[in-house]
Amino acid sequence: MDLGLKGRGVIVAASSEGIGRAAAEAFAREGAQVAMCARTEQTLLEAAEQIRSETGAEIYAHAVDVTDAGAVQKFVEQAAKQFGRVDVCVANAGGPPAKNFLSITTDEWRKALDQNFMSVVHLAKAAIPYMQRHRWGRIITITSVTVKQPLADLILSNAVRAAVVGLIKSISNEFGKDGILANNVAPGFTTTERLKELAGTRALAAGVPAEKIYEQWAAETPVKRLAEPKEVADAILWLASERASYITGQTVLVDGGIYRGL
Repeated sequence: MDLGLKGRGVIVAASSEGIGRAAAEAFAREGAQVAMCARTEQTLLEAAEQIRSETGAEIYAHAVDVTDAGAVQKFVEQAAKQFGRVDVCVANAGGPPAKNFLSITTDEWRKALDQNFMSVVHLAKAAIPYMQRHRWGRIITITSVTVKQPLADLILSNAVRAAVVGLIKSISNEFGKDGILANNVAPGFTTTERLKELAGTRALAAGVPAEKIYEQWAAETPVKRLAEPKEVADAILWLASERASYITGQTVLVDGGIYRGL
């Protein structure tokens, strides 16, 4: 199936590992030109080189802190200069730590807002003008099932990621006339480093091995297993494609059915 992504200029944030990396590789295999960023330069460059060698795609990689508006603007400008266009922007950042409400400091709230909300603002604001030039674009965020169903101990994620949903709905309303679609992808329990950290925290609190936490999450999920990053990447790829040309302002759950609502 032709997804219409060949030759597209694609930005994927936090793409040195996990879902971001899987998404960058998936776009590269479709023939897109991919700009990758993350905070840790060595890990990022290694990931970029592996994707480049395996797919033959044009890859631009640069270390960026997505909470820094100026750095994000320069990164997007450089990607646009190298590719000649920016068509897709996948906003992504590491999740905030697992903590209960009373233990969270004001600085931790600010950090979570910068990391998981303002980073989306910075990326969208930098990318949208380039999309307007061609009257075609896709803004896609990687959020979490917590935007639909809050999880225990993830107070920061529950609150801040919900704000991203409101932002994306607003962007979809404002820029739909320009051919720009904006959506969220909300993964459930997915085998990433982030989940490994969460499993470790919960295992320590419960006094059990981390494997028991993984088993519990799998048992709670209707499909009885955890997701692989590439499965979430497939949903991102679809939303970015011509096959999803009439979908905007939505949150697509990739959660194995763990969300219990209608």
